Amino acid sequence: MNKSQIIDALAEDVNIKKKEAKEIVDSLIKITTQALKKGDYIAVTGLGTLYIAERKEKLGRNPKTGEPLKIKAKKIVKFRAGRNLGGNGGTL
Repeated sequence: MNKSQIIDALAEDVNIKKKEAKEIVDSLIKITTQALKKGDYIAVTGLGTLYIAERKEKLGRNPKTGEPLKIKAKKIVKFRAGRNLGGNGGTL
């Protein structure tokens, strides 16, 4: 499901205009992005948790030349599924 499909489904589910649904989805994305950038996590009961994790520096290889190269450490967004999505022993 992509963003426009989410907007369409939201508009139909709560009986609002697509423009209003788009504003809600855009706001949710903005709020989520800001929270994750601050280092906070986003927990939605029944869905799961978005959080920031540190990926360690590692050694990789250039696929064209086979030459070894360092891949820098970086922060990434991870998702831990909630019980309703199969996390913590739950099933879909």
